[in-house]
Amino acid sequence: MDPVFLSRLQFAAATMFHFLFVPLTLGITIIIAYMETKYARTGDKIYLQMTKFWGKLFLINFALGVVTGITLEFQFGTNWSRYSEFVGDVFGSLLAIEASVAFFLESTFIGIWIFGWKRLSAKAHAGVMWVIAFASNLSGVWILTANGFMQHPVGYTIRNGRAELTDFFAVLFNYHGILQIFHTLPSGLLLASFVIMGISAYHLLKKQHVEVFTRSFKIALVFGVICSIFVAIIGDLHGVNAAKNQPAKLAAMEAHWETQTRAPIVLFAIPDEKNERNSIEIGSIPGILSFLGFHDFNATVVGLKDIPKDERPPVLPVFIGFRLMVGIGTVLILLSLYGLTRRNKLLESPSYLKLMVLAIPLPYIAMEMGWVVAEVGRQPWIVYGVLRTAQAASPIEGIQVLISLIGFIAVYGLLGAIGFYLMAKHVKQGPAGSTI
Repeated sequence: MDPVFLSRLQFAAATMFHFLFVPLTLGITIIIAYMETKYARTGDKIYLQMTKFWGKLFLINFALGVVTGITLEFQFGTNWSRYSEFVGDVFGSLLAIEASVAFFLESTFIGIWIFGWKRLSAKAHAGVMWVIAFASNLSGVWILTANGFMQHPVGYTIRNGRAELTDFFAVLFNYHGILQIFHTLPSGLLLASFVIMGISAYHLLKKQHVEVFTRSFKIALVFGVICSIFVAIIGDLHGVNAAKNQPAKLAAMEAHWETQTRAPIVLFAIPDEKNERNSIEIGSIPGILSFLGFHDFNATVVGLKDIPKDERPPVLPVFIGFRLMVGIGTVLILLSLYGLTRRNKLLESPSYLKLMVLAIPLPYIAMEMGWVVAEVGRQPWIVYGVLRTAQAASPIEGIQVLISLIGFIAVYGLLGAIGFYLMAKHVKQGPAGSTI
């Protein structure tokens, strides 16, 4: 049993499960803050019902996110102690700021929001939710900045076998980290928009609480249209950045083996890594990969054959993950834009409402696949070009990791079952059961 592989599997399982809850927290707090602000300004009780209904869903989701997130940080000591020793001066400072500033602020104000309904004015209470929304996304900023360093390390020097921080602002304004922030946070808002629209569509199909869910749908739709297009634009910039700084990742994303000008994209392929080729290719379009990577149809794109084998990421998961992410992103744009044409005729559009219910899982899948592309595509480096993943793992036995992996799966499975049951129960009850 390879302890490095098992540690990677454990961290991937824990991270991907945790990330089922994070993006909804990031996005839904902003939409709830907007709804509560509408209530504070108008006094319209419908907005209050909306705020409490979506607010309770947020609280259940937040609790699960906190519980599943705590264990991740422990793994830096148990499974990745050599990584922590090597890069703790840089990575540790960013996580410390996230925990002591952003998460503390978020948790404190959530308590105020829960217990302040009768103690604060409507405007002050709405202001509290804006602080929660700000703190939630600020927490994401610090974590994404830390990950940006892993993807494109800057602002450090190697001294005594460790990466030591030399320029905090270089790390803070790392272009790769900024791209991740402007891609991931709006993606969370997009996900929250589709969750709200999907749940609203469920109730509108049943003609329950029509006013509450019609308004909820329309508000979320506006966020969905804006964010779906914005996320696609930033995604394009990510591709250009990968071409410049992580050519192996770009080549894996497209299963691109030969270095060539006017490099094509392949709509579908089955990569054959052993023989360094694609066993099946369907739909090759010349020049498009060159354009996506360099905004030049005649640019040269490095192929996997010109990258040392021990520096290539696993091609198949990156290739499939990228296509799922882009394909789903395109579907979300189309569903959002079509929704604009039906926003005043929702009850007369049962087919569209059914599609929106079915679409609830799509942004979750897209975001998970985005992280597969980002993290698996960075392999075999844990800090790109500086520290290999195999060098970062703790010197422990595989059986120890296997036992903890089984424990993680069991505990997370139980937490997931409880959490999703509570959320589903709340959704079915509707606003009538939304007491906070």
